[in-house]
Amino acid sequence: MKPLVQLFVSSRPLSWVNTAFPFAAAYLMTTRQIDLTFIVGTVFFLIPYNVAMYGINDVFDYESDLRNPRKGGVEGAVLDRSLHPFILWASLILCLPFVIYLAVVGNPASWAVLAVSLFAVIAYSMKGLRFKEVPVLDSLTSSTHFVSPAVYGLVLAGAVFTPALWLILAAFFLWGIASHAFGAVQDINADREGGLSSIATVFGAAWTSRFALVAYALAAVFLVAAAGTGKAAWPVFYAAFVCIPYIVMVAPFVRLRDADAERANRGWRFFLAINFVAGFVVTILLILHWLFI
Repeated sequence: MKPLVQLFVSSRPLSWVNTAFPFAAAYLMTTRQIDLTFIVGTVFFLIPYNVAMYGINDVFDYESDLRNPRKGGVEGAVLDRSLHPFILWASLILCLPFVIYLAVVGNPASWAVLAVSLFAVIAYSMKGLRFKEVPVLDSLTSSTHFVSPAVYGLVLAGAVFTPALWLILAAFFLWGIASHAFGAVQDINADREGGLSSIATVFGAAWTSRFALVAYALAAVFLVAAAGTGKAAWPVFYAAFVCIPYIVMVAPFVRLRDADAERANRGWRFFLAINFVAGFVVTILLILHWLFI
């Protein structure tokens, strides 16, 4: 039972929706139907994808996680070293049947997007690649973890990529970059003690927080721009307001000293709550879009 419990905790169940929802929304809004591929894809990005993404991360971050006071709960497990092989094998076994199905029903374009998505999951943490230790690339890769399921859903469903859609995806990507960058701030001291690099360890707590704030603000600007170029103007316009709580969350930390970096965890816990509210608002806007546009 213990290995299964650890596998569950390691997968960050509070964050499952962050990868499943983008795929489900993109696929459903394109096809306007619930079919087997929708169900398989949603379940894949809900559970196996997160088991792999966070499980691989917890295995290869073991040494630094031991020094990190926020690890050991909903923000990440400190896995017993004896469980590392089990976590890696479970990640592979859980993902494989879903990937095979999605490959069979897909096309060359969807295969390419899924390959990029899975590569980002592996490359972020695995020894020998460790994109998470390359400043800026770490935030870009992390954002890919969340945006690629949406892109995959769109490509798999045969969506037409309009200028408005590109702007929406760009806004989502900026959101992902900002979220990762700010999330890294709270780990500055633990990462430095563990000899790890990140966007935050290089640029420092204050400048990384400022970078995140600007990225959130640009995401809102991109959504407003998308509203001016697309048919579904009003849902996209109102979606831009979802960025405001994130900006408010980061703002108190734009002058944070590196020595006090752990204080950013208060903002990060707020971030976890904001995600559920933001997801609810976006869901309502999508439903309204479905009904009236």
